[in-house]
Amino acid sequence: MKSSFWKAGHTPTLLSSFLYFDLSFMVWVLLGPLAVQIATDLNLTPAQKGLMVATPVLAGALLRIVMGVLVDQIKPKNAGTIGQIIVIASLLIAWLHGLQTFQHTLMLGIGLGFAGAAFAVALPLASRWYPPEHQGTALGIAGAGNSGTVFAALFAPSLACGLWLE
Repeated sequence: MKSSFWKAGHTPTLLSSFLYFDLSFMVWVLLGPLAVQIATDLNLTPAQKGLMVATPVLAGALLRIVMGVLVDQIKPKNAGTIGQIIVIASLLIAWLHGLQTFQHTLMLGIGLGFAGAAFAVALPLASRWYPPEHQGTALGIAGAGNSGTVFAALFAPSLACGLWLE
């Protein structure tokens, strides 16, 4: 990578965008790695388990349109803050009250969809700081934040079972 890239834009914003994307994607797919445990606890059918896992993905896809409009209207940082408040509130409610029913998992999935909408926030946040000749590289670095899905799959089941205490 040319040194001109690092001088052309704003590295702290690029790294923040990557971390925002990475953490958002960890949360977005959380129901997938935990599906076996949740389905067992709630006695879900295979169809219900599939819908539970699909809900954040579908919600995230649809909410990208909403977040994209917000990014254009109120800027990426503000849109990202609103999205993260919704995600944190959803997780906090689930943690405090638990997931007692299949409907609760679907409601959590919709809230987690805002984390999946991070595409619409992180990529414009990163690319707007770079001239056209460097935007592809900036988008590639910020977009590498989708690695958060791997971290969720690797660590969420162990953390949920308390295996990290052993």
